[in-house]
Amino acid sequence: MTYSQQVQNMCPITKGPKHGPAPIPEEGAWVKAYEIKDISGYTHGVGWCAPQQGTCKLSLNIKNGVIEEALVETIGCSGMTHSAAMAGEILPGKTILEALNTDLVCDAINVAMRELFLQIVYGRSQTAFSEDGLPIGAGLDDLGKGLRSMTGTIFSTKAKGVRYLELTEGYINKLAVDANDEVIGYQFVKLGKMMEDIRHGKTPNEAYEKNVGTYGRFSKEQGAVKYIDPREE
Repeated sequence: MTYSQQVQNMCPITKGPKHGPAPIPEEGAWVKAYEIKDISGYTHGVGWCAPQQGTCKLSLNIKNGVIEEALVETIGCSGMTHSAAMAGEILPGKTILEALNTDLVCDAINVAMRELFLQIVYGRSQTAFSEDGLPIGAGLDDLGKGLRSMTGTIFSTKAKGVRYLELTEGYINKLAVDANDEVIGYQFVKLGKMMEDIRHGKTPNEAYEKNVGTYGRFSKEQGAVKYIDPREE
């Protein structure tokens, strides 16, 4: 190590008490993190690309500084989706420092990794106060039955009003409209569960009928005067 002449001419002064890092909550314990291996937890980061045309939610389950599980969810361009596939292969097995310095191809995923890193190294993980954290595979619980990302897709215009396309329950088939032309309910199909039933032997028609449901005041008895296809009408 090289010191400037000015520093070399200084007399030494003894350093005071060594305080060390402040403890942070990790998986139900207070930990003083000195090294990457001291970091554990399950947490999320959200990122966006430079033109802000898409976003990524990245969820990692980290044990002793190493990524054991990754869930990558994106909304945006097709390139971002394929970048997510690469990130899913790249991330597990890396330390969080390696992951932070790895090009995950898409700006949105890189930014999500940065935000997640800040969350977990400052003790702001989802499992900060959960004893022993969450098991590997916890990310699948975020997806729910059918293992599909929960997304909301809504389109609206001043001239023609709102169209619900996909909501928590699933793919929207029909909107129920009342006498004032206001949306009062909708019919949906749970695509994830429908495909699961087809894989398990049900016919497509059986699976569809089983997984169709309604929300709100959908029936005529409840005030619906007409039904519209949000993609066609």
